[in-house]
Amino acid sequence: MAGSKIEIRENGPLRVYAPFEMVDKDGNTYTLPEGEFVSICRCGMSQNKPFCDTAHRANEWKGESAAK
Repeated sequence: MAGSKIEIRENGPLRVYAPFEMVDKDGNTYTLPEGEFVSICRCGMSQNKPFCDTAHRANEWKGESAAK
């Protein structure tokens, strides 16, 4: 199994590629098939947090895409 990958999208969300394990507040575990991904909000405007709903586009949010 390959390792996880997190891509910082220019002026957009973090894209997290499977395989990875996500655990909710109740301890329930969720997995995705390898090669699938989820987009995590960076702008804070999503109505579906922690996931991105593309609200950054309508609000012309700008964010750094370089890893530091």
